[in-house]
Amino acid sequence: MERVRVAFRLQVRPELLDDYRAVHSPVRREMLEAIAASGRRNYSLFIDESDGTLFGYYEVDDDDAAQASLAASKVASQWETEMSRFFISLGGRADQAARRLPEVFNLTEQLEGS
Repeated sequence: MERVRVAFRLQVRPELLDDYRAVHSPVRREMLEAIAASGRRNYSLFIDESDGTLFGYYEVDDDDAAQASLAASKVASQWETEMSRFFISLGGRADQAARRLPEVFNLTEQLEGS
């Protein structure tokens, strides 16, 4: 199975940036384990301090299976419910409703293809 790179964007409420950072330093162990068990790896979050734009990235072999695993996880469901207060204009759980970003460039693929 081929590795899939997934990038997404969310909008954190600027007035809650400090609280958002605090709940991620560190993330509860059981949530980290749920993410890893779903098959996601190299998972990172980046935030623009000026406006609360959050960019996330992870790699996975089967994103549909990873989504299903997290959707079925009680730990992930509880976490996402707790996290919902941080986001602006989110229609559902953050892990499922985040705006996915299309990839337009990958250095490794282009080097290997030339």
